[in-house]
Amino acid sequence: MSTPQLATFKVPAVENEPMRSYALGSAERKGLEAALAQMQQELPFEVPCIVNGLPIRTGRLAKQPIPSDHARHLCAYHEADEATVASAIDGALAAKAEWEAMPWNDRAAIFLRAAELVSGKYRYKLMAATILGQGKNAWQAEIDAAAELSDFFRFGVKYVEDLYAQQPPKNSAGAWNRVEYRALEGFVLAVSPFNFTAIGGNLPGVPAIVGNTVVWKPSPAATYSNYLIYQILAEAGVPAGVIQFVPGPPPEVVAQAISHPNFAALHFTGSTFIFKKLWKDIAANLDKYKGYPRIVGETGGKNFHVIHKSAEVRNAVLQSIRGGFEYQGQKCSALSRLYVSSSLWSSGFKDMLLSEVAKIKVGSPLDFSNFMGPVIGRPAYDKIIGYIQKAKDAGGEVLIGGTGDDSKGYFIQPTVILTKDPESITMKEEIFGPVITVYVYDDAKYEQTLELIDNTSPYALTGSIFAADRQALLTATNKLRNAAGNVYYNDKCTGAVVGQQPFGGGRASGTNDKAGSISIFYRFVSARSVKENFVGLEDLQYPSNLI
Repeated sequence: MSTPQLATFKVPAVENEPMRSYALGSAERKGLEAALAQMQQELPFEVPCIVNGLPIRTGRLAKQPIPSDHARHLCAYHEADEATVASAIDGALAAKAEWEAMPWNDRAAIFLRAAELVSGKYRYKLMAATILGQGKNAWQAEIDAAAELSDFFRFGVKYVEDLYAQQPPKNSAGAWNRVEYRALEGFVLAVSPFNFTAIGGNLPGVPAIVGNTVVWKPSPAATYSNYLIYQILAEAGVPAGVIQFVPGPPPEVVAQAISHPNFAALHFTGSTFIFKKLWKDIAANLDKYKGYPRIVGETGGKNFHVIHKSAEVRNAVLQSIRGGFEYQGQKCSALSRLYVSSSLWSSGFKDMLLSEVAKIKVGSPLDFSNFMGPVIGRPAYDKIIGYIQKAKDAGGEVLIGGTGDDSKGYFIQPTVILTKDPESITMKEEIFGPVITVYVYDDAKYEQTLELIDNTSPYALTGSIFAADRQALLTATNKLRNAAGNVYYNDKCTGAVVGQQPFGGGRASGTNDKAGSISIFYRFVSARSVKENFVGLEDLQYPSNLI
């Protein structure tokens, strides 16, 4: 049934979700503790695939361990098999016409309601799943699963309203020009990571808001929190079939989806290696597709802080510690390379850095006093410990940390390595853990150091410049223009906020389509220009034909 459009609607004004402090004795601390206690009583949960709104239990079970207590698991999930993925694709294609045809204000209302459910009714439950399943402390879960996710949905609606308002500025006499922003022809595959619950919601959410239907493969290590997001979206009103939830083995699920002739786009966050492989696989399948698939990805980083001799030391030290060790360094944007002026290093920076790192408590995120929790799993633990050993073998000096304990959970101490080789392995390769490598440079070689930063790593995601001297800051920002998609002045290289710092990088770090901004929505629409003529031709000839 067609729906009359009887007004031009404006979405409500959007603001960033206020973040709660979880201070001792606060109402939010009590609410979160209650949610954690209840979840621990009820786990492990069973998570099915969801196809066309119906649970599918394939019987192929895999577990999501609790990284701080790996003898327990948060959930057992049914892995999608070939038949389930095929049904998900078929269902998404069948649901597309009605979803795309839904009036914009109704699609917008669904996602605005989802934001309210995230920030209200399900706030503590989502956070509890993120704390237990992904090892985040309360604050990191708050800024991710509660604040950023609701921001993605609210600002996403506002950005699409602005996108749809982009119309031709001119009309010739007797004609009306307009542009419509169609959903892509086919289905979108969303492949989301473990490290941000919010990204789990945003990767299927962005294409769905503009009328696409999505096959969503969540990370095995974030299955339960992502399942809760699916349930929230369904409760908010996303129709069955619009987002298909298909956890399972990544190679098989993804390969089947990108082999389908109606594959229209990939929305991906994950490793650079996997993203490059998928790009090649999509290229190899090009003759199968109806069109050229859109490929949107945010991948790795080897992010830097450069500390000029004029920098304020305490701020640079504390920002570097937060940038490198929040969430155990498991952010794409986390600090990994720290370049410090020799005069600052010897006059207080080193001592303050080590003194402050020594204060960091590592342990279960259920203990609110712990600043750091576990890394996500056994492969991550072994990889990070392996990189620390490689650094030592290459002559690096471990100034603090360098050890781990995997007896109960996957805990690694915050580690600072001093290197004399600016191209040593831990200055070049992504580690994705709580490891910062320091290179101390001669004050007189500031500009050469900037060139070194630009050329050492293939990545270009985030970076920070610390300087009180404005000219030093300008020199760095110009020389490092292509070294980071997000650059920060006198602030840490993590913590991009939706609506404030659009996020994404270039080079090996991704397609830089800027999540959290209007830019990313252009990637999931295909514009159609419409010209309507009101006055008919009366003669074939041009005036210039007359003699």
